[in-house]
Amino acid sequence: MLLAGFCVPLSSMNEQNRNETWSENVILADADYIDKVAFDLIVNFERMIERRIPKGNMAIWADCVALDGGLRPGDNQIQVVLIHSKGKKQMDNLGPSDFAADLSGKAFKDKLGEFIFDSYATEEDIVSHGDFFIDALQVITARKEVKRIMVIPNAEDDYIYNKVRETLNRVDDDSKRMTVFTMQPMPGGRFQQEILGYSLMAALGIHSAEIEKSTNKL
Repeated sequence: MLLAGFCVPLSSMNEQNRNETWSENVILADADYIDKVAFDLIVNFERMIERRIPKGNMAIWADCVALDGGLRPGDNQIQVVLIHSKGKKQMDNLGPSDFAADLSGKAFKDKLGEFIFDSYATEEDIVSHGDFFIDALQVITARKEVKRIMVIPNAEDDYIYNKVRETLNRVDDDSKRMTVFTMQPMPGGRFQQEILGYSLMAALGIHSAEIEKSTNKL
C-alpha cells in the first residue's frame, strides 16, 4: 500500500464511461461529507486522547471501506468515485487530497487489489450536489458488471439518505452486494449498513487502546 501518495496515472473515468466499462467493485463517496466527518473526529479525539492527530491516509480509508463492504484479498479492481463541490479543490483532512493532481486518474495496489480513483465536481448551477450524487448512484447500480457497491452519502441530510435508500431498494439484482456507510444506524432496506467512523478512525491513526486509556482516566 502507498501511504504517502498514489502513483500510476490512469485513463480518466470519462474514457472508461465511453468504453462502457466498470469495475466489479465500486466505492461511491461524497468527498465533502467524509472530509467534514474526518474533521469532526480530529477535533473530538484530539481533546480526548490529548495528542495531535495528523491528516488521515486515503489509502487506508479506502482499504477499510472495501473490507467493510465484504471484499477480501485477491486480484480485485476497485473504482473509487469521489463527488465534491465545484469550489472544493482538495480534502483538508485526508490525503493525498488534491482532486486533480493527486487523485483523479491515480491508483494504488495492495493485498485487496488495485484501487483506481477519480473525482467529479458538481456543477451546482445545473444540478444540486445531492442530486448529482444520486444520479451517479443510479448510473452505477444500473451496470450489470458492478457486483459490489459501497456508498458513502451525506446521511445527515434526510433527503439524500432517503433517495439513496429508494435507489438501492429498486435494484432488482440479487447478485449485487450493496453497503451504505453512515455515522449511526439508519432506517434500512435491501442493503448492508456499516459505521463510517471506523474506517475514518483507522485512516486517522486513532487506536482503540488510546481511547480506552483516555476513558479510564475519567
